[in-house]
Amino acid sequence: MIFARMPVREAEGALLAHGARTPAGAFKKGRTLSAADIEALAAAGVDTVVAARLEPGDVAEDEAAAAIAAAARGAGVEAAAPFAGRANLYAGRAGLALVDPARVEAINRLDESVTAATLAPFAPVAPRRMMATIKIIPFAAPAAAVAAARRLAAEGGPLLSVAPFARKTVGLALSRLPGTRDSVLDNTARTVRERAARVGAAALADRRVPHEEEAIAGAVSGLIAEGADIVLVSGASAVVDRRDVAPAGIERAGGRIEHFGMPVDPGNLLLLASAPAPSGRIPVVVMPGCARSPKLNGFDWVLERLAADIPVRREDFARMGAGGLLKEIPARPQPRDRAAAVAAARRPRIAALLLAAGRSRRMGAVNKLLADVDGAPMARRVAETLIASKAVGPPLVVTGHEADRVRAALAGLDATFVHNPDYADGLSASLRRGLAALTAPGQEEWDGALVCLGDMPDVAAADIARLVAAFDPAEGRAIAVPTWRGKRGNPVLWGARFFARMAAVSGDVGARHLIGENAEWVCDVPVGEGVLRDIDTADVLAARRGAGGGS
Repeated sequence: MIFARMPVREAEGALLAHGARTPAGAFKKGRTLSAADIEALAAAGVDTVVAARLEPGDVAEDEAAAAIAAAARGAGVEAAAPFAGRANLYAGRAGLALVDPARVEAINRLDESVTAATLAPFAPVAPRRMMATIKIIPFAAPAAAVAAARRLAAEGGPLLSVAPFARKTVGLALSRLPGTRDSVLDNTARTVRERAARVGAAALADRRVPHEEEAIAGAVSGLIAEGADIVLVSGASAVVDRRDVAPAGIERAGGRIEHFGMPVDPGNLLLLASAPAPSGRIPVVVMPGCARSPKLNGFDWVLERLAADIPVRREDFARMGAGGLLKEIPARPQPRDRAAAVAAARRPRIAALLLAAGRSRRMGAVNKLLADVDGAPMARRVAETLIASKAVGPPLVVTGHEADRVRAALAGLDATFVHNPDYADGLSASLRRGLAALTAPGQEEWDGALVCLGDMPDVAAADIARLVAAFDPAEGRAIAVPTWRGKRGNPVLWGARFFARMAAVSGDVGARHLIGENAEWVCDVPVGEGVLRDIDTADVLAARRGAGGGS
């Protein structure tokens, strides 16, 4: 890759290394300079720019990141479109992250241009939780390094996958000594049920018995007979030896002690056993005393793995020691707080707002949204593209003119509708109506909204996915605007912080002026030519059909 300061007149096609502001607008880092850009920069008095040109043997940053992410993606993992050299991988289901740390390290040793960052092995994930990011540091990476990274990410199975929680049934045996208060047992049972629910497990009614071997044996056997897949024992006093009361009771029930103790604090005094059941041997865990508290402890690590059908063996306990000191973490979270932190690092929730209320006055007597495009009504084509992108929520369609016909044209699609009786007032009225529906009490909380026009059937699903991949308010990208050869088009992705200001616009121009007023939040995203093409007139529609772009 050539990286240098070069005369602006010689920089067409180069990647801008440092942003520049001119009266014509902002030119951001990473922009591929077009002929129009060169003229604008030169007119603003810019003589030279620092830029990069790819050479033979270079792989462009997005292409490289996407290729490595595709190789790393295993079962239960989804890959987002790359942007700015970054391809993120997200969980597609609840479970535990399966990661090979040795291969992650090997990828990061290949070349300084290629990096891979993942969650820790066995980290719990919920759907949409970010699990990994592949980042190409400069504008390109050597082809040899990219090829090697792809091999490492794929060899022996994909680098990253999700072991799903298997919807287990958990049985709980609580032993008590004379004088043990019911409130203590109630609190323990409630905490265990909450933990079970977080790993997708159902809990049987608990059994409360004296802290005696025979009574514990009866409780364990009874819970197995009721269909428990995992039996948890909370002893009235902590286990201090393999031959203590609770483990002896498990052995009376036909159980076998597998391991006692773990190098995790809190959680040292956990005991893992197994017992015969109709389905085979099932795990039985004597919980450490800290399991009565909702705070994170070693028992959580064991329960999460058992719920995902991941065996916990002696060597697995040994590996838990590195990172196993939990007691001294200043803000050691409760599992519910841990879940909240997990939710924060997730794929953004982007609503799709499809405006399909206009009167098509420039089309004449025909409602353009119902005109045939590639064998289907135009509005349906747009809705199908939104759904196919898999990057946004089901379309929320704002209807107005000929609302019943528009709804019929979209029949059978995963879409919802809201009617705008004021559609004659212009685009802003439909925008307000759609935003009001998205933000109504009881609705899902969205991170942003992609505002789509119903007369743009040539926008591609890949364009939408790329807009969502670029969106990152934490990095200053809260308005993602699609471009083709430097010219801005539609649809535009708006962060939720702008919803109130968007709802205040008037007239038939939408919220376009807000882009100029909030340039610091704007991210131009190069995509396909379709983002510039709207079908407003019969001549435009006929020309499209004549060019082979429709029936």
